[in-house]
Amino acid sequence: MCMVIFAPIFAICAFATCGGYHGHLQVKVDCAGRRPNNLSINIDFGYPFRLQQVHFKAPMCEAKREEIVFLSGDFSAAAQFFVTVGVLAFLYSLLATVVYVFYQNKYLKNNRGPLVDFLVTITFSLTWLLSSCCWAKSLTDIKTATNPTEVLLLISACREKEYKCAATQEPFWSRLNTSAVFGFVNAILWSGNIWFVFKETDWYKTGQRFPSRTSSRKRSSEMRERLYSESSFEQPDDSFGPFRQDSITESRGDFDKQVQRQASINQSQVSFSLPETYLGKTVIYEKENKIASQGPVIFVNEM
Repeated sequence: MCMVIFAPIFAICAFATCGGYHGHLQVKVDCAGRRPNNLSINIDFGYPFRLQQVHFKAPMCEAKREEIVFLSGDFSAAAQFFVTVGVLAFLYSLLATVVYVFYQNKYLKNNRGPLVDFLVTITFSLTWLLSSCCWAKSLTDIKTATNPTEVLLLISACREKEYKCAATQEPFWSRLNTSAVFGFVNAILWSGNIWFVFKETDWYKTGQRFPSRTSSRKRSSEMRERLYSESSFEQPDDSFGPFRQDSITESRGDFDKQVQRQASINQSQVSFSLPETYLGKTVIYEKENKIASQGPVIFVNEM
């Protein structure tokens, strides 16, 4: 759900801030009276950042003519790769949204949908990370190539000490910096979504059905400890004091009452055909008319 909501938004922000960029640089050349002073030169560049094709005309103060100057560097590969990944991620996230909402049953059928989604999510997370790193490096090189100091060195008149050159306007880089940040945010977002997609696959469900040996051993050890603790609790321990013994005696007294109740019920259910018994007085028996022991004698009357 997180990817469905935020992935299209961050993908649009990433490729839109990079693909729609236009930079403007303005420099001024002063020929010290040989030509009209304060000549402003406008230099425009933008996506896909093929700077070697960007050119402008600069005055040659000594020859009183103009020269054509080209910037240096081609950074189109990294920029186009970054924008392509953003567009594809945006389209796939829209497609995934439609499938999640309207075709949930077909998505879960035969586990093909979650498996394909899992592999595609891994691919996009890796490509986002790779493209963001390449674009961040290229952005640093673009800033260096369009630095006013580097651009002024390309003009022959500015290499002379008697002429004065300066930059009156520099390009703004906040938009391109934002695009690089959105690239890494997308990489983090898609990498975090791998776990949620993996939980929908059959690989995760199979692991839940058949736990590993370590987990089963852990459960068996916990069960043994639980049984050992219960058995040790049943045995009286003098170290716990009189309160422990009183609780044990009370529990035993309840158990004896239950046994007596069950015995009385069973005795009431016995057939009356059995011989009746009663207790007589205590009789003392002895070998050769000598007292040996004492105890109750049971007399049986036959019915």
